[in-house]
Amino acid sequence: MLQPQLNSLFDSQAASYDARWAKTAPIRDALYLLLDAIFIGLPANARILAVGVGTGTELAALAASHPGWSFTAVEPSLAMLEQCRARAEREGFADRCTFHLGTTDTLPEGEPHDAATCFLVSQFILDPAARSGFFADIAARLKPGGLLASSDLAADTTSPEYDTVLHTWATMMSSVPVTPEVIENMRRNYSKDVAVIAPCEIEAIIKAGGFTQPTLFYQAGLIHAWRSHKPA
Repeated sequence: MLQPQLNSLFDSQAASYDARWAKTAPIRDALYLLLDAIFIGLPANARILAVGVGTGTELAALAASHPGWSFTAVEPSLAMLEQCRARAEREGFADRCTFHLGTTDTLPEGEPHDAATCFLVSQFILDPAARSGFFADIAARLKPGGLLASSDLAADTTSPEYDTVLHTWATMMSSVPVTPEVIENMRRNYSKDVAVIAPCEIEAIIKAGGFTQPTLFYQAGLIHAWRSHKPA
């Protein structure tokens, strides 16, 4: 899916996005719990780059736990960024945020960041080379040794186990009985509009973008999350 199409899709979903995905909150919250452990060694005044920040859920979690941190929120969907800004104002950390409408490669040059988050974003980039370029843009805005915590949907879609994993995932996501048609539609979407590929392939893509070998630190269903860093 091209970026303008993605922007239009997320613009249309922004107002109801959090309610729509409320069922998956336990997965998200467990990821954020581990994220705090990943970022434990960052300085008290760390600068965090949040790529594809959406409505700002990880921003709010990090801001609440770390009152000295500041954030650069990058989001190409105007409606999603407005939701993120409204959350930051409502929860009292907007003064610690810089909001950037666009993609990471359009972010103006500035002081490098100590760490970055990128959750369920790169999966929408279907071309592997462009996906590595996406991670390279993140690396360019980090300090040497800067941390990256990233997550994406991942699976070996050629394995015999994929059918079972996909059915379990669809059942968790759905509010209605899961039919073979639902499964087939999800399979089609995950092969056409979302780059659901094997975890080892995503790790190679991140590494090609200028990071150390990623380490898997979290998995729930199809969601996989990795820790890596920019070489010092």
